[in-house]
Amino acid sequence: MIVVAWDLSIRIFHIPAYQVPSPLDVVVVLWQSWPELLSQTWPTTYATVGGFLLSVVFGVPIAMLIAGSRTVESYVYPLLVFSQSIPKVAIAPLFVVWFGFGLLPKVISAFLLGFFPVVVSAVQGFKSVDPDMVDLARAMQGNRLQVFLAVNLPHALPAIFSGLKVSVTLAVVGAVVGEFVGSNSGIGYVLQRSIGTFDLPTMFAALVILALLGVVLFWIVDRIERLVIPWHASQRDNLIIAA
Repeated sequence: MIVVAWDLSIRIFHIPAYQVPSPLDVVVVLWQSWPELLSQTWPTTYATVGGFLLSVVFGVPIAMLIAGSRTVESYVYPLLVFSQSIPKVAIAPLFVVWFGFGLLPKVISAFLLGFFPVVVSAVQGFKSVDPDMVDLARAMQGNRLQVFLAVNLPHALPAIFSGLKVSVTLAVVGAVVGEFVGSNSGIGYVLQRSIGTFDLPTMFAALVILALLGVVLFWIVDRIERLVIPWHASQRDNLIIAA
């Protein structure tokens, strides 16, 4: 329906091709330039996945510290909120100066955008654990690690995966921001080059690929969630069916 509305709007309002290309022009570019676009997709994918994995590796442990200590929360949480108020486009050039034009600046940019949702969701998940369940596990002679693995972590996993789904889509944006600032490869580079030459069909084709990349990565995280916490996925499906 969106594509049909897009095509009809161009025909009805006589929108020139140098402002908005037709869907057919975008499909032609996707078909003819698919090998090049696919090769440019891999650097963006690597940067996105790398930044997302860093968000998980650092975000979940920091969330555990914040949820488990009021002192850590009072000092660390405001710093995290402050860091999110800084536009990533403004600091991305610094990464190019510090780390060059390779993959690392794009990974860091993706990490910075994907990190905060993981922390916030994981903190809420760990804080929502029922204290009575923790007390019961401790009364059954469970040590801190056993209590965490049996009670805290399973209870927090649905919230953690909600943050991961947001994070993986934002990581795509972060990777493209890094490619905009300084890169000679990637979908962000294709977008920048297309804007400079007013090649709007190629630009729209690149946007379609970015959207598909975000959807695929979101779907992968959702599949992993169904494997790791199948009970939550089945409950969610039942609620959707009931609604």
